[in-house]
This record gives sequence, structure tokens and C-alpha cells, in this order.
Amino acid sequence: MTARILVVDDIPANVKLLEARLLAEYFEVLTAADGMTALSICDQTPVDLILLDIMMPGIDGFEVCERLKTNPRTAHIPVVMVTALDQPADRVRGLKAGADDFLTKPVNDLQLMTRVKSLIRFKALSDELRLRAETARNMGLEALLAPHQGTLEEPGLVLLVEGRANAQDRMARALRGVAEITAIGDPQAALFEAAEKPYELVIVSTALEDYDPLRLCSQMRSLERTRFIPMLVVAEQGEDQLVIRALELGVNDYLLRPLDPNELVARSITQIRRKRYSDCLRASLSQSVEFAVTDALTGLNNRRHLDTHLATLVERSNRRDRPLSVLITDIDHFKAINDTHGHEGGDDVLREFARRVRGAVRGADLACRYGGEEFVVVMPDTTPEIAAQVAERLRDAIAAAPFKISATGRVAPLTTSVGIATLEKGGEGADSLMRRADKALYQAKNNGRNRVVSQAA
Repeated sequence: MTARILVVDDIPANVKLLEARLLAEYFEVLTAADGMTALSICDQTPVDLILLDIMMPGIDGFEVCERLKTNPRTAHIPVVMVTALDQPADRVRGLKAGADDFLTKPVNDLQLMTRVKSLIRFKALSDELRLRAETARNMGLEALLAPHQGTLEEPGLVLLVEGRANAQDRMARALRGVAEITAIGDPQAALFEAAEKPYELVIVSTALEDYDPLRLCSQMRSLERTRFIPMLVVAEQGEDQLVIRALELGVNDYLLRPLDPNELVARSITQIRRKRYSDCLRASLSQSVEFAVTDALTGLNNRRHLDTHLATLVERSNRRDRPLSVLITDIDHFKAINDTHGHEGGDDVLREFARRVRGAVRGADLACRYGGEEFVVVMPDTTPEIAAQVAERLRDAIAAAPFKISATGRVAPLTTSVGIATLEKGGEGADSLMRRADKALYQAKNNGRNRVVSQAA
């Protein structure tokens, strides 16, 4: 794992110490002695993580963090505050400014590297999702990671795994108004619970009687339904090695007892916001993928999807020596529809035509809008005779009832011409198959339209 890390501290010795530790792990290191220089670097150079001192001349680390998190170009960069301040109020203030974590000087080497690697993994994942989901900024996702004032737009759904009733009560009271808490003492029951409901954070106490809390954390990260739920471990003083191991297993954050209620709230809010941010990115990505292979007007698969999958289906049919047929259908005299009813009327016709195509073909068939008023149906394991029956059923469905034009309330009778080709033995390719189907469609139109023509092997 490699990344570019910016170290911001006004004391050269501190900078050199952190720089040496990071270089030893093969990270690329940039340095800045004050907040304004750090902001300038982040504005001009891609940075994967910032180790930020608090007490600096000019603007302090809190203000630097706030500026980074309110700038859409830098809001996604993880910020770890490295400071001699160890008061809970300082940590809470930093978290409210948008900091992702805190390290207290002198910095423990293992905790430093574990925190750094954990946050870089999170950034790498979110960067990939953001790049694929090109609409992220238009959706306003950056606001989900912006600095906050200890509140959420909607309470989070939090699962607390803690066997002691008094500890459950204390944490539930601290998070009241911020989250809806479900408290469970049995770790295995908690695992099933987490898989059943859309939890946004799981808080795991290390004080589980006769049970290794790391096993629960590992199982949470192994299950598909719980893999992306943030986890926060509540550990005892002196359990540093357990915390480090938990972070290596994929735990997102930790707290040490005795708990400061304000820090519990701030860290919980940070994890819930990050979960919502990642969920929005994944939803945006899924939507982008769907748009890439779906025709927006008709809801059928588009030509890109057809081009990608037809070659695979043809190769599979050739290898298994199974039949495969393709039909191309074209709306007869579609130009007259646009001329008479306008393009809105033409869109109405195309949507209804696609609906009738879906109703006429079989579940295993691949129906696509090929372009304009042309549609293609790929029919695996389909002989010429069966393909002709499907094509006739489609032709009848189009001619059976006129098409309604929503804007005018008028109706338009329509017919369609269909060309069919069935895969020839001997290893015919997808391009050849489509050319023969297109030739059959051309013949159907020349022969008077509203008919099916086959070019079977």
C-alpha cells in the first residue's frame, strides 16, 4: 500500500520524526510548517492523508480542518490530528471540525501506522466509487462529510453489543437524540441482528464474557450483509494490542474507558455520516452502471449491452452446439408518427412498443432497443421454428391495438416488420448473425411490411 501523506507541524523535529517513520513504510511524504501552506498544497496536489498538528502559528489545526472539510475538492481527504493536547474537549472539538482521528504525542508507532493504513484504505475505496459515480458532486455528497455541530439530519440506527446492563444504559443515554439504539448482550445474536436490519454503526464492547470480541469483528467483516457497516470498539485502558488488531481486522474507530459521552457522540456521528456518504456513492455507482446499459426512454437494455452480451451468447451456443436466434423488429412508417404527433408522440409510441415487446418475448430472451425505432431480441436455445412463433406473436401484439398519444389523446394504428436469423453451424460470429437478421428485416419491408421474414440456416 502506498499513498501521499502531508505532515503539517511548525516544529521541524516533529516533522522529521513523522517523515522518517512514514518513509520507512514507503509512503510519499509532503511537509508544511503552517496551516496556510498546507491548504495551498492540498488545493494544488492530490493528497491521500493529512497528519495535522493543532497548535500552530497563524491559523490553528482546527481551522485548517474546517476549511478542508468545507471545500468540495478536499472534503474527502482523511485528517488525523497529531497533538500534545489530550483533553476530551479538544478531541471532541477536532471531531466536530471534521477530523477523522486523533493521535496524541508522543505517537505510538503501531497505532500511527495502523490508523494511517486504515484511513488510506477507506479513502481508496471512496475515491474509486466517486470516480465511477460521476454524478457524485452534482448529488451534493460532499455535504455528508462536512463539519457538523454534533447533530445528524436523521438519527442513526446503531447496534450496541455490550453484556453489562449499566454500560448499555450509559451509552444509550449519551446517544439519545443522535441514534436509535438496539442493545444486545449475546455476540452471536448481535451478528444475526446486524445482518437483518440496515444498521449504520455497530459499537462492540471488548468486555464480552467468555467471548473474543475480535471474532465478532472478523465475522462482521466476512459477511456480505454486514461488510460495510462501520464498527467502533470500546476497549479498556491497556488493551492497546487488542485495539491495533481490531483496526487491522477492519474496525473503523475505537474509544477507551472511562468513556467521555461527548467523544462517544462525536465519533458515532462521524462514522454514521461516513456510512451514509459511502451508501450514496454506491447507490450513485449502481445507478450509473444501470444507465450505461439501459435505454432511458424505454427501459430496455441498450445497444451497448447488446454488443457486450451477444458475442458471449453466440460463443456459448457454438461451444455447446445449441441453437440461438435473433430477431430485429422495426416500426413501420415511424417517421409519419413524428411528423403527425411530434417527437413527444413518437416517444409515447416507443415506450408502448417496448412494453409490448417485453410482453411478447420470453423471460430468457434478451430484449434491447437497437437504435431509433429498431429493437433486437436475442433468443438462446431457440430453433428457427420457435423464433418464428415468437416473432409472429410480437407482430400480432403490435397490430392488435392502436397506440395512444398522451399529449393529444389521439390514437395511432401501427404495424411492425421483423427479420429473423438463426445461428449457422460451423462457428458463425455475432456480426454475421446480425447482418443476416438485418437482411431479413430489409426483405420484410420490401415485401410490404407488417410481416416476418426468416433467414434461418
